[in-house]
Amino acid sequence: MSIDVSQSVTIGRPAAELYERWRDLPRLPELMQHLTSVTVLDERRSHWVAKGPAETKVEWEATIVDDVPGEVISWRSVEGSEIPNEGRVEFNQAPVDQGTEVRVHLKYDPPAGVLGKTVARLFGEEPSQQVRQDLKRLKQLVEAGEIATIEGQPSGPERYTREAS
Repeated sequence: MSIDVSQSVTIGRPAAELYERWRDLPRLPELMQHLTSVTVLDERRSHWVAKGPAETKVEWEATIVDDVPGEVISWRSVEGSEIPNEGRVEFNQAPVDQGTEVRVHLKYDPPAGVLGKTVARLFGEEPSQQVRQDLKRLKQLVEAGEIATIEGQPSGPERYTREAS
């Protein structure tokens, strides 16, 4: 059973800049929290390691099948991969010079089929949500220079008390 995901975001930067950021494969784990590493094997092939549901790890090799600088990157996993997948990232001019629309399309077969899909959802790893969060991280990184986080911050309003006089 395949999972199809399509998400997009408009980012206030030129397509060429966003393409270059995405094309820097070893840095993708900075944007995609489910990725552990991406190792470039040659100009077209790369090895991917990702976190799976319930603290598992999955790996695959991918080949870039379409690469037009500033416009599109598409790939597919090599035959025999643990997770058969394919995807495409498109970089299109947003209306009224608002920047670039980045659109991600993914299709993959989860490990363990329907069971794997169900387990992933139970652990809060729904694919469409992951891609949406990844695109949000990309937007924050290139527009603000950092990824906003609440780590290390208090979890609620601080309460003040007065001593009775």
